[in-house]
Amino acid sequence: MKFLCVLCDQPMKLVEIAPPDRGALSVVYECPECAHRIAMLTNPLETQMVQSLGVQIGPGGEKGESKCPFSGMVQGMESAPAADGLAWTAEALERLTKVPEFVRPMARAGIERYARERGLEKVDAQVLDQAKSFFGM
Repeated sequence: MKFLCVLCDQPMKLVEIAPPDRGALSVVYECPECAHRIAMLTNPLETQMVQSLGVQIGPGGEKGESKCPFSGMVQGMESAPAADGLAWTAEALERLTKVPEFVRPMARAGIERYARERGLEKVDAQVLDQAKSFFGM
């Protein structure tokens, strides 16, 4: 997955990564054809989540080539076992609804992987608290 320039249909190149400032991280990309730039800005919670998952933000492959900052998450999810058979309590499901919708599937997959690795058969409030601590949230 890459950022593409809409005008030129060219893959954008990574030009700058600003280290976290009060938890916010910015990544700047530029089109090699027209020099149009875009920036991706994460809020402190997004930055913390990405860092706790060990995702590398930055170039991959050849120098300056843009690498999807969340590719590590996607690759990890591909090898994750199916969600079949792991029960969630009503309280745990209710708490999951408080996680922003755009990251809820990744959060659920991470919690389920955490539970499975520990041989648990259900996700309850206690498992959520343990996973929250484990992920540094």
